[in-house]
Amino acid sequence: MNRNPNNARSFQKLSLVAGLFAIALAGCTTLTPEQQRAEDEKTCMSYGFKPKSEAMANCLLQIHLDRRADIRAWQNERPQFSTPMVIYQPVLVPR
Repeated sequence: MNRNPNNARSFQKLSLVAGLFAIALAGCTTLTPEQQRAEDEKTCMSYGFKPKSEAMANCLLQIHLDRRADIRAWQNERPQFSTPMVIYQPVLVPR
């Protein structure tokens, strides 16, 4: 069986690109609400807050509010070209 070295290189390049794409796609996964809560609790505990304390609840609330503010800011920064826009509203005059 005679193998062409150019085909082998092309296959290696394709494999590399496919692998990098898979890694990039794996980074796009989202957390479930339960996983997000666990991560937030870890963050607050790393700040020194005790579980089931009022300070812990305030920390979790602040993280939640910060996340919502970040989402609102991101939505406000999106280009407005994706939404319909009225350029000219015709005026209808009855005869």
